[in-house]
Amino acid sequence: MHNLQAKGYTKLLTRTHAELDLTNKSAVETFFTTEKPDYVFLAAAKVGGIHANNEYPAEFIRDNLAIQTNVIHAAWQNNVRRLLFLGSSCIYPKLAPQPMKEEYLLTGPLEPTNRPYALAKIAGIEMCWSYNRQYGTQYLAAMPTNLYGPGDNYHPENSHVIPALIRKFHEAKQNGEKQVVVWGTGTPKREFMYSEDMADACVFLMNLPDEEYASLLGSDEVKTGKFEPPLVNIGVGEDVTIKELAETVKQVVGFEGEIVFDTSKPDGTPRKLMDVSRLNGIGWTAKTTLNAGLIVALAEYESFEGESNPKSDFIRVD
Repeated sequence: MHNLQAKGYTKLLTRTHAELDLTNKSAVETFFTTEKPDYVFLAAAKVGGIHANNEYPAEFIRDNLAIQTNVIHAAWQNNVRRLLFLGSSCIYPKLAPQPMKEEYLLTGPLEPTNRPYALAKIAGIEMCWSYNRQYGTQYLAAMPTNLYGPGDNYHPENSHVIPALIRKFHEAKQNGEKQVVVWGTGTPKREFMYSEDMADACVFLMNLPDEEYASLLGSDEVKTGKFEPPLVNIGVGEDVTIKELAETVKQVVGFEGEIVFDTSKPDGTPRKLMDVSRLNGIGWTAKTTLNAGLIVALAEYESFEGESNPKSDFIRVD
């Protein structure tokens, strides 16, 4: 929303979860019928790291299927012009060639720890594709890489790796601790994108001229024989090891102790680097460096430091 406001958009429709439960079909239908939005950014989802995905697989597939089914169908019923469905890089196979191209979708087994979430997102892509084919809608799926930045979730049990690391190093520094424990070996590689850059990419896609936007909406494979889903990757095009990330967060926070890797804990997918040549080719590239983004994220965390959340002994890798 911040990105849209900064660009001068004023007719914005937003609802909190408390105001509109997107898993409630009737509530979603009422919202769309009443408000009649022209453009929809479908970013809502139940998300979390390895711990949350392992603990609540049923909720991850059930809630996400419900959210996207309700919103996409209501969008069609109410003649939404364009819809952007946001997913995740985990839709690609666990051992996909790197960097991961859009065409690698459905070419191999998924990472088992987040398979329920990934399958829900893959179903969302297929739903956009199917509605485009059958009803002539203009629904596009965008797959961001790992995100961090303003508005992130710093809960120690359910957050992703960057906010979890920021919290842990910050607490360790405050408490004079001598070490921070990070799950896994530190060898997996991950790509991280500042959330405001991702928002900018989404607005860029939604503002594309009709012909250029239509070229991203895929084709009817039955007619063309080509596997071309309405899918575009959003990322920065480079990655770092979890060890390198931990060292960078440690430096930004100013923690002077030791980093210890708990190798008994899972690493997750070995590498998840997005191929962003499709997005770069139509004129958009990320602008925020990892170090610059981490400084902003740390400042935000410190601004609401002291809010009550249970403490955790480990940091999870997404």
